Amino acid sequence: MCALSPSEAHSQEARVVAVVVSYNRRDLLLEALDALAAQTLPLAGVVVVDNASTDGSAEAARGAHAEADVVTLTTNIGGAGGFAAGIQRALTEHRPEWIWLMDDDTIARPDAAQNLVAAATAAGAVVAGSRVVWTDGSDHPMNTPRRRPCDSRERRGAAASVGAMSVRSSSFVSMLVDADAARAEAPPVPDYFIWNDDFEYSTRLLRHRLGIFVPASVVVHKTAKLGSTDVDPGPRFYYEVRNKVWMWRLSTSLSPAEKVVYGASSAVRWARTFARSQQRGVLADGLRRGWRDGWRERPRPADPVLADAGLPGEGWPRD
Repeated sequence: MCALSPSEAHSQEARVVAVVVSYNRRDLLLEALDALAAQTLPLAGVVVVDNASTDGSAEAARGAHAEADVVTLTTNIGGAGGFAAGIQRALTEHRPEWIWLMDDDTIARPDAAQNLVAAATAAGAVVAGSRVVWTDGSDHPMNTPRRRPCDSRERRGAAASVGAMSVRSSSFVSMLVDADAARAEAPPVPDYFIWNDDFEYSTRLLRHRLGIFVPASVVVHKTAKLGSTDVDPGPRFYYEVRNKVWMWRLSTSLSPAEKVVYGASSAVRWARTFARSQQRGVLADGLRRGWRDGWRERPRPADPVLADAGLPGEGWPRD
């Protein structure tokens, strides 16, 4: 039998706690939990955050996976709030070294966690993202990794040494986060609700730290259709606009130069979304309201949002 390399041996011993956020997708949630139970790297814990589902998701999860720590919220606070709640629960109750974040429609291949942890450990990364494919095996355009622009030779070399790519952001569809980095940073901003919450959180974690994309770690994102986020979003376009404005105004996740670059990129994407849309009036309303609210309002701190959803406001866990 071949001996394990030091990084592989450490990955086998690492305490990985998965956080799955779910809303009214019971069957997909159970499939996701089955995939987590089948990981070649046994997980130290699984936290399921049920966003006030009405389809029996929480009860089904408890019945099928008694080992899971199921947190039932009293109101739906979106993916952003769900991940903030799940990270808080993992840090306070499960003593993780790594926190593995995913949606309930994320089905991990058996070696997904092991490959993420081994690569992140060897490279010295604080965030590692999986290759995300659709049900037909093709790369999912909704979860395309962003290569870090103007990268240092050191970061590029560290990523390349483990067959990975240095990235500036990562997706909540399979994002591994170093627990110490999660303690050091504020949580995902719950009031983002949906859209740009993972972009803001991951770019904040990675502004001065290494993040990698690990092609050897594969998950299936079981969306209803294969498409990117600029496919006709309808009323949800409001959140895209408002949250991007909040990022430009208030977040420390991007440098001033990056805000200019990503702002221009967003403007191009918005124009493309309008050009392809069959609901231009709906998008125009979302743009108007999102722009207005993004400049007039600001997101609340995490604690009161989580308290409103039935969780105690104990402050963010820190060392």
